[in-house]
Amino acid sequence: MTDDGQDLADAQRAHWQQTYTAHPGMYGEEPSAAAVHAAGVFRATGARRVVELGAGHGRDALYFAREGFIIQATDFSATGLDQLRVAARQQGVAGRVTTAVHDVRDPLPLSDASVDAVFAHMLLCMALSTKEIRALVSEVCRVLRPGGAFVYTVRHTGDSHYGTGIAHGDDIYEHGGFAVHFFDRALVDTLADGWTLNEVHAFEEGELPRRLWRVTQTLPR
Repeated sequence: MTDDGQDLADAQRAHWQQTYTAHPGMYGEEPSAAAVHAAGVFRATGARRVVELGAGHGRDALYFAREGFIIQATDFSATGLDQLRVAARQQGVAGRVTTAVHDVRDPLPLSDASVDAVFAHMLLCMALSTKEIRALVSEVCRVLRPGGAFVYTVRHTGDSHYGTGIAHGDDIYEHGGFAVHFFDRALVDTLADGWTLNEVHAFEEGELPRRLWRVTQTLPR
């Protein structure tokens, strides 16, 4: 990582810590539509152990646990994961939830072929370089069992924020303190190399609205 990239990563980590502290449970308790879709995909592949990357305060991780999955939630914000653990106890699913403070720029703290499914809602389109994103997807491939599913969502270059705000290079633009790497379709296809690309679904979420792709891909058996 370049010095500029490290500075941006450090600034984003601090910004998310401050955001979760100031706005606990900021995304509410209802799961994202992407998580509901992913749960169906995971059940169809016979998944039991699920990892969520960038779980934040846990609305989707807790949903997976309520649906009966064993979930490991990772995030680089200790504050967000603290809120997740409290909510897991309140909802009676703490026995199915583990957490780990982790920066996805580093190798995943998991053994080879040790999990059944991986979920990441808008994690890959954080302030990560293309090189870092490709390395992360390689790590997801490493830890997934054959036939395992990976469902992720990203904001794409059709989003109204693309090309505006503070430019950091590599299709990364910052608005209101949040830096986003906007995906083009070529990057999605590159990340699916060696996988079965099951679906690229366009949808909208939140204000503006944000324009995203929901990508579902599976490892060959």
